[in-house]
Amino acid sequence: MSNLKPWLWLASVFACALFSTPALALGEPSYLSERPSDSTFNLVDGNHTATLYLSENADTAIQFALKDLQRDIERVTGKQPRITSKTDALSEFSLIVGEIGKHPLIDELIAQGKLTVDEIAGQWEGYLIQVLDQPFAGVKKALVVAGTDRRGAAYGLYDISEQIGVSPWYWWADVPVKRRDGLYIRSNTRVVDAPKIKYRGIFLNDEAPALTGWVHENYGNYNSEFYAKVFELLMRLKANYLWPAMWNNAFADDDPRNMVLAHQRGIVMGTSHHEPMMRADKEWNRYGEGPWDYERNPEKLYKFWEAGARRNKPYDSIYTMGMRGQADTPMSDEQNIGLLEKIVADQRDILDKVFERDLTDVPQVWALYKEVQGYYESGMRVPDDVTLLWADDNWGNIRRLPTPQERDREGGAGVYYHFDYVGGPRSYRWMNVTPIAKVWEQMNLAYAYDAKRIWIVNVGDLKPQEFPTEFFLRLAWNPEDWPKERLQEFGRLWATREFGPEHAAEIERLITGYTRHNGRRKPELMSPDTYSQLNYNEADRVSAELAELLDSAEALYNIMDLRQRDAFFQLVLHPVKATYLINELYNATAKNRLYAHQGRASAGDYAERAEAMFAADQALADQYHSLNNGKWNHFMAQTRIGYTHWNNPPANTMPVTYQYRPHARADMGVAVEGDPLPWPYDGSQLSLPSFSPYGPTRHYIDIFNRGTEPFAFTATPIDEWISVDKTEGTVELGERLYVSIDWDKMPAGKLNGSVFIKGTGWGGASVKVQAHLPGDDTRERIRGFVEHDGHLSIQAAHYSRQQTAGDLAWEKIEQHGHTDASISVFPVTDKSFLELAEAPWVEYDVYLFSSGEVTVKGLFAPSLNFVPGRGLRYAIAFNNEPPQIIDLLADNSHGAWQEAVRKGVRETQSTHTIDEPGQHKLRIYAVDPGVTLQKLIIDTGGLRPSYLGPPESQHR
Repeated sequence: MSNLKPWLWLASVFACALFSTPALALGEPSYLSERPSDSTFNLVDGNHTATLYLSENADTAIQFALKDLQRDIERVTGKQPRITSKTDALSEFSLIVGEIGKHPLIDELIAQGKLTVDEIAGQWEGYLIQVLDQPFAGVKKALVVAGTDRRGAAYGLYDISEQIGVSPWYWWADVPVKRRDGLYIRSNTRVVDAPKIKYRGIFLNDEAPALTGWVHENYGNYNSEFYAKVFELLMRLKANYLWPAMWNNAFADDDPRNMVLAHQRGIVMGTSHHEPMMRADKEWNRYGEGPWDYERNPEKLYKFWEAGARRNKPYDSIYTMGMRGQADTPMSDEQNIGLLEKIVADQRDILDKVFERDLTDVPQVWALYKEVQGYYESGMRVPDDVTLLWADDNWGNIRRLPTPQERDREGGAGVYYHFDYVGGPRSYRWMNVTPIAKVWEQMNLAYAYDAKRIWIVNVGDLKPQEFPTEFFLRLAWNPEDWPKERLQEFGRLWATREFGPEHAAEIERLITGYTRHNGRRKPELMSPDTYSQLNYNEADRVSAELAELLDSAEALYNIMDLRQRDAFFQLVLHPVKATYLINELYNATAKNRLYAHQGRASAGDYAERAEAMFAADQALADQYHSLNNGKWNHFMAQTRIGYTHWNNPPANTMPVTYQYRPHARADMGVAVEGDPLPWPYDGSQLSLPSFSPYGPTRHYIDIFNRGTEPFAFTATPIDEWISVDKTEGTVELGERLYVSIDWDKMPAGKLNGSVFIKGTGWGGASVKVQAHLPGDDTRERIRGFVEHDGHLSIQAAHYSRQQTAGDLAWEKIEQHGHTDASISVFPVTDKSFLELAEAPWVEYDVYLFSSGEVTVKGLFAPSLNFVPGRGLRYAIAFNNEPPQIIDLLADNSHGAWQEAVRKGVRETQSTHTIDEPGQHKLRIYAVDPGVTLQKLIIDTGGLRPSYLGPPESQHR
């Protein structure tokens, strides 16, 4: 980031993103100039290039970064600048890079007062980029990149690469480089930056069949040739930490060059949460003797771990401490704290013996993953210099964060997060399913609670997690750069960098749209029953939403520059279309099953549509595999259709569809919105959802053919205030009629009417129509959200008023939640409000036509009790009734957790008594921090089942 505060330069960033030609480093103001002047630093001007100066003792991480910059300049301009280590080879324009305190020229500039580095002195991985006038004899201008350490200097160079138009994803997603004739740096350029999170990284995991198939085809194995690409990407993203692929591989053993290259590149290596002491799980299979059991086999395990420490001694590493069972399983059926404490003590003894220096200088981490957290909660402790790595629940909800006392630990704390997971209640490994608003909401808690030492995220195969991976790592660099108000801007800036400013806003909308959908329900958890075919037009609303996104994505693809299409397909079109196809597969299957049960002749058409969607899904994967001459073959090969239990089927499996054979006659059937039973059917009494001026303007009646011969129909409203858009016609397969109310003809009150459908055979179907028109005086008084059809539905961010408590207030998190935005209390603190009179609250004006007992359902983020000994509480009250304190985690059972992560929300219920119809106020009080509310649904007796709940009620 610039030395300016984020909000002081926000407007200029956005303006640059929209209007400037150069691609930007994400979230930073551009320091490129469009044209040269007497004051610019000319990196490339015509046939002249600046000299790139590297001291002879420069660290390898800086050497690699400078060579990458050299290649980047050539990619952009076609001109390759010269790298030199000789001071007499400096030219009129020279770029000088190095570490403060280790670079003669940089140290000379500091000593002479020409370069001030006080702002980053002593900081971890800090860097300064500055243009200096006439710093040395013969040098008109110098572009100085000074790092507080080797990675800091390298990050400064990669910052320049991004500024000149090379995306970090230029190779991993084929993002084309923006070509320019010249590169000019403004004379007033001074960028000062350093990370807020010390170790920022990714975990390549769950890597078969996609990533592994691709690696084997292109590299033979997970060797240094493959990892060179990963290391470069991480450095370009200003990350520094990696847990390598481990399912069937061992990083240091598969290729001895792996760990050497990692260190040279600047990457700190670790091993996963269940692989102690820099030894891969598979290494014990290859070299271990006896059982993986420290109680029965301590000597062999001690030597095995000691060998790992000695092997990695020369390289930057973080040592995973403790022990779990092999293959990511618990160490034992019961906790054995004494044994685990001995294991950690012996591992510390190994490190002490191998490193022969203060152990606090040897980075160590204890991953409190799954059952290991139970050891900590039962009282086990590790030395203060060991980092406690808290984990999420594998579904993006952090299980625990440091208490105020734990924040004083020397080793600090971190978070292990997931974008990908193998395990219950359902593995999800295929698609990006994590909205960045969800990432922000949880990691903002981590930052507020001082979990700042390590942020690492499981990215599975890496592709197709490009967008959330970059957001996670940018957020880790400096969470303060990306407040919740900038989430949409992040997507726009990202799209601008990759594809230019013209369509950036639309691309951000597409990415947010498909990830919101996948965040509602992961593709692997989708089924024909997910979205309601009957209530609130839910399935068709979702289908239309995704169809609109796909239409837009395909339209953009067709007008994209040919050089951009491969990248656009990978990052935008493919995930949008893949998401659409999965949803349509299940939507068509659901219609086929419903229509077959109802006896509709069209049921077979939906079976065919489902088959077509299944085939289109495979064709889309084949298209992905053919990109760029097959460069990405094997990616997106993970099975995603046909799950029957927690893990994936061996191949995509077409859902079961039903066959209905229509007879060779005309035969009328009638079905209505909200009812699975058609006419004629024993006991069926067709009735549309009720009408009011405050609900949907129309509901539908389906007239369908059970046979193959067409027939004529009539639809006759029995009452003049009922309107039908078609009163007669011919049915071949089916006709959908829309019923509405002519409110000018309807008298005030609650009325029942009907529409009579006549077609084949004797008699016909009478469809009941209910409508409620309040009197004029009532309609004048109504304020706020209005009851309709036995319910009210309220988006949490649409409150009528609020009360703050000092600087604490409910605030909106844009893009968070199933349908709109969410709200939570900010800034995040440790404070719980036990005196509700002092608590921040939000209040909603509601108008109820009902009285008596009502139920309020709250839809909240599925957050966990990250503070020990406490749930997640809020309070709720109508009007002046005593508030009820509700704990989201009152049912903290495994089954309740499974349902919460399946749906992406945790639901609560409270019951209230409304004395009389009329105007009321519903108030939500904050009690505990970290409670994030998405939606409120008031059930006055008519709420019908659906996945997302009813659309938001009308607000007056």
